[in-house]
Amino acid sequence: MTDPNAALPQRYLRTPEAARFLSLSGRTLEKHRTYGTGPAYRKLGGRVVYALEDLKAWADRGAKTSTSDPGAGTVLPAKRHAAVPRPYAGQVRR
Repeated sequence: MTDPNAALPQRYLRTPEAARFLSLSGRTLEKHRTYGTGPAYRKLGGRVVYALEDLKAWADRGAKTSTSDPGAGTVLPAKRHAAVPRPYAGQVRR
């Protein structure tokens, strides 16, 4: 059996649509983008868009079966994390 969606082009969502898809606010998704903790995104011209597959993959990283399940990965909160060095103008901040 063939996939009926195989012939369709990949679907991209703007920030408000992507936020609704993930049940987050648009501002939270923007913060994730700023801190590098969110789903992969693309810039087309000046517009930020998200592929549905990237949103699903990011959300699936947080899948758990119980409170004691370590899971396959972690979805970090939308805040700055000290463990991630942030490059600035080609140099690492001190």
